[in-house]
Amino acid sequence: MIYPLMVRVRQKRPPQPAADVTRAVRVAVADICQGGNLRAGARIGVTVGSRGIAGITTILRALVAELKKAGFAPALLASMGSHGGGTVAGQRAVLAGLGISEETIGAPLLAGDVWLEVGRTENGEPVYVNKLALSLDSLVVLNRVKPHTAFHGQVESGLVKMLAVGLGGPPGARVVHRARPSQIPEVLTRLAGVLLAKLPVLGGLAILEDGWCQFLAAGDIVEHEPELLARARELMPHLPVKEADILIVEEMGKCFSGTGMDTNVIGRMRINGLREPEEPFFARIVVLDLAAASEGNAHGLGLADFTTRGLLHKVDWEKTYLNSLTTGYVQRGMIPLCFPTEEEAIEAAFRSLPVAPEEARVVHIRNTSAIDELAVSVNLRSALPETVEVLSPGPYALSFSGGVLRRLKEGY
Repeated sequence: MIYPLMVRVRQKRPPQPAADVTRAVRVAVADICQGGNLRAGARIGVTVGSRGIAGITTILRALVAELKKAGFAPALLASMGSHGGGTVAGQRAVLAGLGISEETIGAPLLAGDVWLEVGRTENGEPVYVNKLALSLDSLVVLNRVKPHTAFHGQVESGLVKMLAVGLGGPPGARVVHRARPSQIPEVLTRLAGVLLAKLPVLGGLAILEDGWCQFLAAGDIVEHEPELLARARELMPHLPVKEADILIVEEMGKCFSGTGMDTNVIGRMRINGLREPEEPFFARIVVLDLAAASEGNAHGLGLADFTTRGLLHKVDWEKTYLNSLTTGYVQRGMIPLCFPTEEEAIEAAFRSLPVAPEEARVVHIRNTSAIDELAVSVNLRSALPETVEVLSPGPYALSFSGGVLRRLKEGY
């Protein structure tokens, strides 16, 4: 089969001032000391989730060091909804894949598999919390604020969701996902309100895409998180191509997005009753592999049209189905057309199109978290904005070795 010629490109983003993480953490701990009324040696839990966050180990080490310097006893509290299968071992494995452990951060890592109902919202929704959280003197909620992959509203991914779903575990996640996508922000806010009233939450450390951090006192989280979300939307990276025939994704996984592939990047939702985004639009999506750090969780595989047997062999179906059933978005857990090799899967995607393979418009990325450098077919160059520079000395053809696509990191 004759494939279209490709070129490597890089998106040039406006330079951002370097985030002073250490200073932000120092300010946060100073606020904690002033407003927390805590005794020396108080055990302060810091929530740690399953999302890949740039610089997370640096932020956690700085926060733990500052809390110790202030005379407290910090502990990391695994807080990730149903990720990791809801088990102690699974949660620890997910965090280890992100470089988070007792050894790397310098604080005990607490992971539990018991969640207790601690109240009800005004609408009657049960509110759950990890039992371990109740054994701590205080809590600091830490999470990245960013647009969600399944719903949009005043709050999406962030501190409010970490409270309701992260601390709420699998039962908390089920409560949230019983609601329609348009109603989820309101449910999250109600659940978080109860938890803020019931738990000794000192505040939250919000992290944005550029590594910038801000501490919000407990009473300010619900009110001010929408402002941070608006800024996060402005910072969120996007592909430089709004429409193409084929998107090739080398690797998917929970370490990149809660849906394996960020729906904001690939332009697909696959939720019954929810309208698909108008852009970006990719007629066919091929996903080739599952990241080891995803611990076998392939939720989001159903967002693709074509995949490989090699990917399926890495899937832990118990974890994947738990994730899909908890969210209720079962289409995202379905299996695409599957082929023995990457070459056969990609060839099938080309054959399914109404255009000749050499004329198809193609985008090739590593994963949906790494889209600054990518490859596009030559016939898309004219559609690229001026902020994109071409890296390849000349066009090249997609190449395979033993049926495996040559990876972008290997260069061309």
